[in-house]
Amino acid sequence: MESLGAPGAGLAIALENLFPPLPSEIILPLAGFTASQGGMSLVAALVWTTLGSVVGALALYWVGALLGRDRVVAIAEKLPLVKASDVHRTEAWFLRHGTKAVFFGRFIPVFRSLISIPAGVERMRLPVFLGLTAAGSALWNAIFVLAGYGLGSRWHEVSDIVGVYSKVVLAVAAAALVALVVIRLVKSGSGRRRAGKR
Repeated sequence: MESLGAPGAGLAIALENLFPPLPSEIILPLAGFTASQGGMSLVAALVWTTLGSVVGALALYWVGALLGRDRVVAIAEKLPLVKASDVHRTEAWFLRHGTKAVFFGRFIPVFRSLISIPAGVERMRLPVFLGLTAAGSALWNAIFVLAGYGLGSRWHEVSDIVGVYSKVVLAVAAAALVALVVIRLVKSGSGRRRAGKR
């Protein structure tokens, strides 16, 4: 960030969208800290990080759009414990809640990247997608950039606090996934037993 300034922060956030293991919870407070030290202006940090979020999300939107519904269904049918009906249910859910999901999804680790793909698959209107992404990202980014700016050299305390939040969210998501797999396995086993009795 010291060498590239605010555009470097924006680039880092764009890459974070494409590669979720890069943590925005570290990049954003560090951008705020750099701004507090005069390495960039605070406004530039906010604008460039939001632009980076939108660019990264747009790239994933086009991945979804290029894959399309048929390819996603075909991929789902090849995955263990996943059915085409899962894709159709997800699609129906997204059609009902897509705008809220795109906006509020920006506040959830990993999900904030992935939500752009179904938006692309469903060809959500691009101005709507961009507007919701920019609004949600600007709010999320501002919280962390301003926290880093205010904390100064203690900027890393933000990532410590958010690390707990991220772990809780990911633990809940993992538990839900395990529950889904167990339910599928139980249903599959009971279905086979019923078929064997016939």
